[in-house]
Formats: sequence, C-alpha cells, structure tokens
Amino acid sequence: MTYGIVIFPSVDIQDEANALRKRYDPKYPYISPHITLKYPFQMDAQERDETVKALEEIAQETEPFQIEVTKISSFSPVSNAIYLKVEDNEHLNKLNEKMHEGVFDAHREHAFIPHITIAQDLPSDEYSDIYSSLRMRQIHFTDTIDRFQLCKQLENGNWTVDTTFHFGKK
Repeated sequence: MTYGIVIFPSVDIQDEANALRKRYDPKYPYISPHITLKYPFQMDAQERDETVKALEEIAQETEPFQIEVTKISSFSPVSNAIYLKVEDNEHLNKLNEKMHEGVFDAHREHAFIPHITIAQDLPSDEYSDIYSSLRMRQIHFTDTIDRFQLCKQLENGNWTVDTTFHFGKK
C-alpha cells in the first residue's frame, strides 16, 4: 500500500490554500492542503507496524513549534507548481531528516522545501498568467504545529489519515 507523511496546517491556512487549489490543482479532491514530510512510499503490514513505532518515537521527541507561511512562490523552471511558501524552519528540517533515517528509506527525489501546493500540472502559458497574478497576493500566517500524520492512499486515489502522531512526551 502507498503511504506518505504530512502535516496538515490550521483551518485558516487550509481555507486560503483550498480557495486557490479548487481552481488550479487537479489533485484538490484527493487530499487536504498539507506540508509533505515524506513523499509517497510503499509498505506492507509488517513494515507499517515498524514504521508506526518509529513515528511514535519521533513524535515523542518533538516539541510543538511555530511555522510561518509568508508568500506565494513557484518551483519554476523545474516544474509549473505554485505553492504557499513555508519559511525555512529548523524544527521542520529536523523532522524531515528523521523521516529519512533508521527504518525509513533514505532516498529522496527532491530537496526538502517546506510548502503547501496550490497549483500544479499547469500548461506553461497558463502557469505564467496564474503565477503573475497570484504572487501579488499578500500572504502571512503563523501556525503552531503539534502533530503529523501517516496517510495512506486508497484505491480511488484519495488519501486518508491512517494514524496521527501528537508531539511531546507521554
């Protein structure tokens, strides 16, 4: 089965992202706005149990922290994806690192750039117009992050939360 590890930001940030995603992101119906900590990977039931234990340990070792979402940016020229930029953050970086060591596959397709996708798979001519317009928007959110989720992809392509991991010692 396919799994991924994400952080779902506050409702205010999700509302802002969804207002744009429903027009510009073909993956809008499949998952709520999120910050990806570990891109989709395959695991069976036995691996899942081992992974959940490792994620519980990571969550217990992590204290809640603040993130800032400050503007609209883009991955151009690599791709025509547009996103809400999450400012570089030591806590997010450490969390991402932990998701790529120990029981986890260390392979990375991309460098970790914390973001919330709002548009993707846009034709080049549309991308230029949309990005020019969106980047003028004033964006600023601060959010407290106190959990992350292990999500699984269902047969219909939708993603659902498998397990939520709350930060801090038990």
